[in-house]
Amino acid sequence: MKSMIVALLAAATAVIATPVAMPKPMPTPPGIPTAATAKTQLAGLTVAALYTGGGYDRDLFPTWSTIEGTCNTREYVLKRDGSNVVVNSACTATSGSWYSPYDGATWTAASDVDIDHMVPLSNAWKSGAYAWTTAKRTQFANDITRPQLWAVTDNVNQAKSDSSPDAWKPPLSSYYCIYARAWVQVKYYYALTITSAEKTALTSMLNTC
Repeated sequence: MKSMIVALLAAATAVIATPVAMPKPMPTPPGIPTAATAKTQLAGLTVAALYTGGGYDRDLFPTWSTIEGTCNTREYVLKRDGSNVVVNSACTATSGSWYSPYDGATWTAASDVDIDHMVPLSNAWKSGAYAWTTAKRTQFANDITRPQLWAVTDNVNQAKSDSSPDAWKPPLSSYYCIYARAWVQVKYYYALTITSAEKTALTSMLNTC
């Protein structure tokens, strides 16, 4: 009997001592709709060719605005989407870790992280923002209320550039569902148009949900 109790205690201790792999925290910018809502929103978007009148300049979308205290939009998103983020008096992140949902990489230096505009500024321009006021373009470029800003691996953001989902998708196919839901929400809220190819790609991605 005594030997059985000892064996059971040893087994319990082994279980407790065994490290358990915890899932990585998933950044969740606000305002991501359900798949059903995103599909309804997608159906309501105007399909049109991209604006070809030119005139795009990134400076027409002022970034980064001061969000709170000394923190601008980039610094705010780094704090929001990171883990154990420590900042100095200027709100610059001095330590922390960031999990990039697009590719599954984790970074411990803020310099390795870009703040991606879900709907790129250039794409927005060609989808209707060319007709906006500077104030509205500033709101769009610094929008922390909708799922427009994401902390992601810098070279992944650079690979995306100004591409829409028919030309670029996240390296992790498991993220297609959330990516498409976020993209559709931003375009829907700002009444931006989509191309036929873009709609086809988004429909396919939403069907993975």
